[in-house]
Order: sequence, then structure tokens, then C-alpha cells
Amino acid sequence: MNVCFIMYPWEEIVPENDTTLALIHECVKRGHTVAIATPANLTIRDSIAYAFSKVLRRMDKVPAQLKSFYKRAELKEKMLPLAGFDVIMMRANPPLDPIALNFLDSVKDDTFIVNDIEGLRKANNKLYTACFDDPDNTIIPRTHVSKNKEYLKSVIKENPRDRMIMKPLNGFGGSGVIMIEKNAMHNVNSLMDFYIDNKDGTTNYIILQDYIEGAEQGDSRILLLNGQPIGAVRRVPGSEDHRSNISAGGTFERHVLNKAEKALCRKIGQKLVDDGLYFVGIDVINGMLVEVNVMSPGGITYINKVSKVKLQEKVIDFFEDKTEEQVKALHRKTKLKNSLIDE
Repeated sequence: MNVCFIMYPWEEIVPENDTTLALIHECVKRGHTVAIATPANLTIRDSIAYAFSKVLRRMDKVPAQLKSFYKRAELKEKMLPLAGFDVIMMRANPPLDPIALNFLDSVKDDTFIVNDIEGLRKANNKLYTACFDDPDNTIIPRTHVSKNKEYLKSVIKENPRDRMIMKPLNGFGGSGVIMIEKNAMHNVNSLMDFYIDNKDGTTNYIILQDYIEGAEQGDSRILLLNGQPIGAVRRVPGSEDHRSNISAGGTFERHVLNKAEKALCRKIGQKLVDDGLYFVGIDVINGMLVEVNVMSPGGITYINKVSKVKLQEKVIDFFEDKTEEQVKALHRKTKLKNSLIDE
């Protein structure tokens, strides 16, 4: 199997915690050919989509530990056609580069892309939760999105609760997520100016979301594969930050899905698959869906550590099954075409 990871630069990997590296490591262990490229490495040659790639050289013995594997890995640079890969996995950090998806449009019928191009277009930012049918806010907290400062301020003032969460539409890793309180409204104007207005004259969207009781105790990161939960970890905020993201100083601990979380996964799982969102990370607080992460959801290494599992094996098993399905479909189509010629 030939797999291409379109991702952040190799040099930026933190090996012991990196989900993408865990997936690459599993592919290499199984003898698959692995190439990596950033969105900026995509190109067109003679009307064919290519990537200036770094291909991992085969190893006589693949180190078991990610840190050792990363240290010993050797990369050779090649310009490779995207249609030659069996699987392309999108692992670039948000925000989404729409031009990168334009490059992939030309090969979407030739290779299995995770996550699907149209799915990424739909779900690459925090507006995607509005696609789930939840008129009574049983699984999604009340959410408001706007660039209109007066409207956003009125939402805060009229909210029956004293606290809300404010965050930028395209943030990730907990960046820009703050808790605001009604008794500190004098700070809201400057915060909104900072979030909305750019120096070049363009503007950004702000999300206001109801504060979920118990959020100060942390959230659950749940990974779903093909619509089914495969593992979870509890993320606990640090002593000096309300955010539970590991990148924001939070810690993690073992977590088993509760009844509400299982029900949530059942409710949204088929919609994710229908949209081609096969590998997804969701953030859940007290059974409420806070975010859907589809660009480069992380958590595999943390879940592996606390639950004594190897989730990367399930993901690569899924890749292999999809590749086998494609091969069988191609053989069947070729056989049927040949039968027409024979007639």
C-alpha cells in the first residue's frame, strides 16, 4: 500500500506525542510505502497533480518507540503523482488551505482520501456542529457566531447564565478560547476588537457558546473511526488555565465512555460517515458536543498510554480494508469491460 500524509512539516513533530507519527510508524512497520508532504508542496505538472514529497526509506528493523523511530528515520525527496497513492491522509493543521483541496479534486476518484475533500470543506471549522439536528440543545450547547459586535454583546447580556465561552472560528488546540463573565463586560469591547479586526482591514468571526457546567473539571476527547468510537481520554485543565487542551497545559487520564457519550456517538456517527469524515476527534463536556475536529485530530498517543492499546493499528487496518475494496472494484470493472469486448 502506498500512503501519502499531507501534513505539517516533519521538523515540527514532537515524536512521543504525535498522532500522525504513530500512524506513519504503523504503516512503515507493515512494509507500506510512506510519503509526506505539506500543502505548499502540492504542484501541477502537465495537468497532473504531484507533490514534492519526502519518502521514508525502508528500515531493516523498525524501532518500537516513536522517539527512536523519528530519530532514525531517513527521508529521500521525490516528486510523486498523487494518483499513484492508494491512500492520502490529510493531517495539516487548521485553518484549511482551500487550494490544497483543489489539487486533490483531480485525484479523488483514483485514491482514497481521509478525510474526504467535500467533508473537509463542510466541517473544517466550528460551524459544522450546526449540521446536526439538535433543536432542543440536548447534545450541542447554544451557539452564536457573528462578526457583529453589538449583536454579540447583546447575546452576552441577555444570556441567563453569568458565563460564556468565546473563541475564534478557525482556532485549534485551544488557541484563543476564553471564558467571559457578565460582571466583566468592560473588557468585552477590546476583546472583540482583537478577535474580529485584522490589520489588513479584513474581519474574523467570533463564536459565543453557553458555558457547560462542569467544564472546569475537563473534557473528553473521543476518537471515531468510520463513525464508531475507538478510544477516549479525559483531559483535565492545569491549575492556571481553564482550557483542558494538552497543548494549553492540561493533563490527561484514562477514560471509558459513559452512557451519554455513547448515545452522542451513535447520534452523530452516521452523519460523519455520510460526509466522508472517517477519522474524527470530538470534544465532549458532560455529554455535550463542543467541537468536531476533522483536519488533524490528535489523541492516539495519549489514549494508548493510559488505556494500554494501539489505536493506530485500527486506523491502518481501515486503510488496508478500503484499499482492498478499491482493488476488488477495479478488477470487477475491468473484467466486465473485457467481457463486453469479447462479445
